[in-house]
Formats: sequence, structure tokens, C-alpha cells
Amino acid sequence: MKTDLPHKQKGAVAIEFALVFVIFFAVFYAIVSYSVPLLLMQSFNEATAEAVRRSVALDPNTSDYPNAVVNLANSVLQQQLSWVPKAFNLTYGTGGDAKAVYSAGQLTASVSYPTSKLNQVIPFLVLPGLGTVPSLPASLSAQSSIQF
Repeated sequence: MKTDLPHKQKGAVAIEFALVFVIFFAVFYAIVSYSVPLLLMQSFNEATAEAVRRSVALDPNTSDYPNAVVNLANSVLQQQLSWVPKAFNLTYGTGGDAKAVYSAGQLTASVSYPTSKLNQVIPFLVLPGLGTVPSLPASLSAQSSIQF
């Protein structure tokens, strides 16, 4: 008696592979697409805190203290975020993504990176029923300030 069982199972491996690959790819894409924004946020928080921390060491008797403290904070922000690749198009200084402002005796170092710039580096997927993956706010922001 001849059995046809092997012929009936011929495409099962391909179907199983396709299903497992979709699940594997979804998990891998989620890890990659969410780890980059999380890494950026950690770096932004650290950079703004370090900019404010180092600015405290500046002598208040320095001539043109407000500009000196802003310049120091901006240079620290740029130094701390120098690892970010140029493809991310992170800008520094007045009007940039990473900047320091001194007003009324308070220094504020901030980074506000638009998600649209991140979308140029990491492709976002639009899934029916789920929306955009990764689902991020309009901008990734961090801020630190100190009152002098």
C-alpha cells in the first residue's frame, strides 16, 4: 500500500517558515526601532545635565558672564553629543536642536530633536490597526536648568 503523506506535506515547511519569519522580523524590528530613540533620549538627558553641571564651575567674575556660560554649555552639549552620526542632522546653538539659554540668572540646556529627522534615518512602518511603528512623540526632548 502506497501512502501519499509526503506529497501532502510538501509546502508545510515553507508556510511554517513564512509565519515564523514574520514574527521574528517583527520582534527584531521593534528592538531596533525603539532602541535608537531610547539611546538618543538617554544621551540627551546626560548631555543637558553635563552642560549645566560644567557651567557651574565657570567663575561668575568672568567678563560677559552670560555669554561665557552659554558658550560653555553649548560646547559641552556639542562635545557630549558628538557620537551622534551626521545622518541624524542634529544641529547646535541658537535655533538648533541642542542649545543653551541664559535668562534672568537661570541657565537652561535643552535638546529638542524632531521625530521627522529620525524618520529620515530609521524607516517607520505604518501597520493597519497599530499605526506607526515606532510610535513616538513629535520630538524627543530633554532639558536641564540651574538658577545662579
